[in-house]
Amino acid sequence: MSLIDALHCKNQGRPPIWLMRQAGRYMPEYQALKKQHTLQEMFHTTELITQVTKLPIQLLDVDAAIIFADILTVLDGLGAEWNFEEGVGPVIHATNLQRKDPEKSYRYLTKAIQSLKQELSVPLIGFAGGPFTVATYLIEGKTSREFRKTKRLLFTDPEKFHQLLGTITDATIDYLTLQIEAGVDVIQLFDSWASILGIRELREFCFPYIQKIIHGIPNIPTIFFCRNSCLLASELSKLPVSALSLDWTGEINCFRPANMAVQGNLDPAVLYSSTQTIQAAAERLLKTMEGDPGYIFNLGHGIYPDTPFENVKFLVDYVKRSCKVS
Repeated sequence: MSLIDALHCKNQGRPPIWLMRQAGRYMPEYQALKKQHTLQEMFHTTELITQVTKLPIQLLDVDAAIIFADILTVLDGLGAEWNFEEGVGPVIHATNLQRKDPEKSYRYLTKAIQSLKQELSVPLIGFAGGPFTVATYLIEGKTSREFRKTKRLLFTDPEKFHQLLGTITDATIDYLTLQIEAGVDVIQLFDSWASILGIRELREFCFPYIQKIIHGIPNIPTIFFCRNSCLLASELSKLPVSALSLDWTGEINCFRPANMAVQGNLDPAVLYSSTQTIQAAAERLLKTMEGDPGYIFNLGHGIYPDTPFENVKFLVDYVKRSCKVS
């Protein structure tokens, strides 16, 4: 499995390729399912999770699958009510957090993982949101641009903020442990909004909780992502993870930590352009990282919903045919 080899910096063939948000709205097949089901149904129905997770394998032939879930799924184990509102995104309706039985709370997901492991011939990636990012949704009640409520609480009542992060961290360990026991091969932590923190706050309100999660789950390759990750790479490289997933704001070879794999860093907006532009961008990245045993081809963020499907397919095909397999 080239992804697993790359995460151990031992890949001898072409770089594996998978794409963040590879199962999503840019796919006509996904859109057809979404017309029949709400997002809540899709995220909480074993059969639908299984079906959507497999779409990129069937349609793109990528080198890994990632379980179809949301970063707020962890809240099911804390009794928080949440759903999706059209034009708004995820909305939290209740924040009276109480730790629930994780096996019951996430049974729909673990059943999907077990089913997928019987069918897939590629590694399956499980994931969770970073505690800080999940906390922003709980505090703001929805997606935010300025995070005023979050930062107000962080600076005016840091003790309360740490208590909230601790609660989310414990639930995340439960959530990821069940995914691992069900059979996922890799874990990715998406702490997207950690990028709004200054370095001092990052070290206090993000890193300790990521470290606790890594040390609290069964041993498995792990990937960490946040926005502006190239700019924060020197700090992020201190985390006890297998790989950093880097955005597009820097040259990826300049942020190659010793003994740590790297993932990324193609700008997803490139996929709006012509096939010639996509090929040139992919070729530059492949040449930059040529022969690197710890490189995973991916985007610097998730695929945008209005990306042309044929451009995503072109990218995957180009990467796979342009690199010789040992």
